[in-house]
Amino acid sequence: MKRRTLSLLATGLLLPALGTVSAAHAQTPEANWPDKPIRWVVPFPPGGAMDAIARTLGEKAGRTLGQPFVVENRPGAGGNIGADYVAKQPADGYTLMITSIGMATNKPLYRKLSYDPIKDFVAVGVLAVVPNILVTNATQPQVKSVADLIAAAKAAPGKLTYASAGNGTSIHLAGEVFTSLAGVDMLHIPYKGSGPAVSDLLGGQVNYMFDSITSARPHIQSGKLRALAVTTAKRSSTMPDVPTMAEAGVAGYEVSPWFAVFMPAGTSPAIVNKLNKVLVDTMKQPDVKERFQAIGAEVVGSTPQEAAKYLQNESVRWNKVILERGIQLD
Repeated sequence: MKRRTLSLLATGLLLPALGTVSAAHAQTPEANWPDKPIRWVVPFPPGGAMDAIARTLGEKAGRTLGQPFVVENRPGAGGNIGADYVAKQPADGYTLMITSIGMATNKPLYRKLSYDPIKDFVAVGVLAVVPNILVTNATQPQVKSVADLIAAAKAAPGKLTYASAGNGTSIHLAGEVFTSLAGVDMLHIPYKGSGPAVSDLLGGQVNYMFDSITSARPHIQSGKLRALAVTTAKRSSTMPDVPTMAEAGVAGYEVSPWFAVFMPAGTSPAIVNKLNKVLVDTMKQPDVKERFQAIGAEVVGSTPQEAAKYLQNESVRWNKVILERGIQLD
């Protein structure tokens, strides 16, 4: 009888303890996420496609999750300042970053990079692709196609110029891939941002530019710039009459400026997957689709696993291009 009493007593003590463990398990950070505002870092200045995507999705996703997304611009050094900041934040699910091709190009471009684009981050998903588009000043009547440009460049090696938003940007690299595949010699003129580069293109100080479709399209529509080709493998749904570079005669050409979300390495897979689902579902909303269409963004909406694989493939590809072309930024 005494032994049974002790057994019952032990059981009585154990059950509350099990209840405590169960309750504690239910209250894990992953289960409660998010319970405070989420910081969304944009490592480039306000106003571009990247910033617009973050603000559009952040506002909608915040409503779904019940906590606001606070967009924070931390520009500089080709996205490295913002990326370095995010890499050093706690892996608690409350800091994320939207970025682009720099995650695949900055490691070979910058020898003293303070973070590892693959090891220091976990991929959440590729959101969209925003094509670059080869444009020239519409006052040049003799250049109406990519074939015309190649002929002109071969006739005057090193004389024709193309502008970019800065060394190492997708606009610059699009030009490097073009000159390599087309077998032409053109002079790269880097600017501090797309705005001043486009201004000089409009003014005739430079000849060509592989600008983002977001900023180039208004000038194309006004007749000030002439579109020759888009850099992506497929035509842009916002400018379907413009051929791809491959269709225009440069076989094997593809530069697809992508926008993806990353979080600090070690972030819980449960949080990563939950955020991915919310962002992908948000991009299916009609008003969000309209906003993406307005900036020329083509929705991708990958899984975290697909995004991680894509980053690895892009890193291998751009490392090869950068080494072959001898591009170095520090």
